[in-house]
Amino acid sequence: MKFLDLAKVHIRSGSGGAGCVSFRREKYIEFGGPDGGDGGKGGDVWAEAVEGLNTLIDFRYQPHFFAKNGQAGMGRQKTGADGADAVLRVPVGTEILDEDQETVIADLTGPGQRVLLARGGNGGWGNLHFKSSTNQAPRRANPGQPGVERTLWLRLKLIADVGLLGLPNAGKSTFLAATSNARPKVADYPFTTLVPNLGVVGVDDVEFVVADIPGLIAGAHEGRGLGDLFLGHVERSAVLLHLVDGTAEDVVADYSAIIGELQAYGGGLADKPRLTVLNKIDALDADERAQRAKALEKASGGQVMLMSGATREGISEVLRALRRNIDADRLRAGRSQEVDAPWHP
Repeated sequence: MKFLDLAKVHIRSGSGGAGCVSFRREKYIEFGGPDGGDGGKGGDVWAEAVEGLNTLIDFRYQPHFFAKNGQAGMGRQKTGADGADAVLRVPVGTEILDEDQETVIADLTGPGQRVLLARGGNGGWGNLHFKSSTNQAPRRANPGQPGVERTLWLRLKLIADVGLLGLPNAGKSTFLAATSNARPKVADYPFTTLVPNLGVVGVDDVEFVVADIPGLIAGAHEGRGLGDLFLGHVERSAVLLHLVDGTAEDVVADYSAIIGELQAYGGGLADKPRLTVLNKIDALDADERAQRAKALEKASGGQVMLMSGATREGISEVLRALRRNIDADRLRAGRSQEVDAPWHP
């Protein structure tokens, strides 16, 4: 299935049905009178997050969603039927943006979440509603209210526990393939990964989700390379795994290039918990490992772990460190929710 994380959709809610002008005329009924029913309400347009989807490709081939109109009222005080709703079933993690692509209308981060995008028009009143002591035979009825038409954008941000960062050929896809059942394309040239990949990783009977995005280069926030379009897929991650190619000429420059792009991207991405790993150590001797790890520790101001995705050396230690960061992040989120929650008996 082709991956698509941005789609434009056109929606329209249903118009309300018109009210009816009708009078009761039956044999042996001395007093008739108005009996026109109301029109039915137009259908609404909803968006709902569902499990089992990880792309917006369906919306490229079906970009229009129109709810049904309400039926007109009828005689004998019969109300018209309401119009059927239209539901956009989107992947979990989808943001719904206004036509300007900046205003966030809703962010669906959990399965089953629903948001009303366009409300259907109300049905018009039939002439029965206008009967009074001074107007006992009204010949007036209201038309139904028109529906709402909008153009919206859907933007998918994958929900993962760990987000992989690094320059092209830093070994991100190799790490994902070595630790999960995901089978991303692995090759020895830059930009092998063109779309994000998800993999379920397990360590010590605990599983978590890792997202691999295309590699960044210096100037990605200005559109160089594949740009920073895919950084949104690691915004929701609990921790970032920054892989640095240990065979590079200047590992500190490679590290700084990625950190600069995170800061230029904004959104608090540079402030997320981050684990720095010197990768491809199978190609380094002991002195080179120590020298380059020390240089990275000085640049990052924190611990640097050593790993080789190809030989699986150090992978278990990295996974356990990631798991500890994920658990800590979830605990922090739980405490903040407890503090913000209103008191109730």
